[in-house]
Amino acid sequence: MSVHRSSDNERLRRRAGETVILFSVGGAKFAIAASAVDEIRDLAGLQKLVLGTLGQKFAKVKQMLERQGQRYFVVDACEHFHLAMARPTRLLVLRHAPAAVTVNAIDCMLELNAMQALPRAFSGEERDWYRGLALINGRVIPVVRPEAFLSKAEVILIEASLRGREAGARAVAGA
Repeated sequence: MSVHRSSDNERLRRRAGETVILFSVGGAKFAIAASAVDEIRDLAGLQKLVLGTLGQKFAKVKQMLERQGQRYFVVDACEHFHLAMARPTRLLVLRHAPAAVTVNAIDCMLELNAMQALPRAFSGEERDWYRGLALINGRVIPVVRPEAFLSKAEVILIEASLRGREAGARAVAGA
């Protein structure tokens, strides 16, 4: 067991020195690796997304963005983190996934000197959401796993639902 903890600590130390973006959602602060974000933008161009029967399962995905010929599914960070609803003002377009995340504000970009493993008190979804914790300006800030916003399996389900709806709409239009 000590070998596992040792390797976790080494892995976290190796990530020290990475640039992160500090952002807020529903009154809480979070950090995400700057390398995971392709663009920070306003909310212009968002389109409503209707997922039919999948809507309950994917309540956090209500909109999409088409950008440079690619479709991004927009995750409401308040819904994702189970926080009080707040009015988002910015969108983080993720680099390695067809996903974007609405946030309330971007605070700053900074160099992260150290990150600690999650304490055992973090359980359930929280263990999937966060890579670790960082001390930034005297505050403990969770460092987000970008892939936790929308998994590859979730993207496949949403895309299949959209293809089905689009095919149905074409069939009705052609009738």
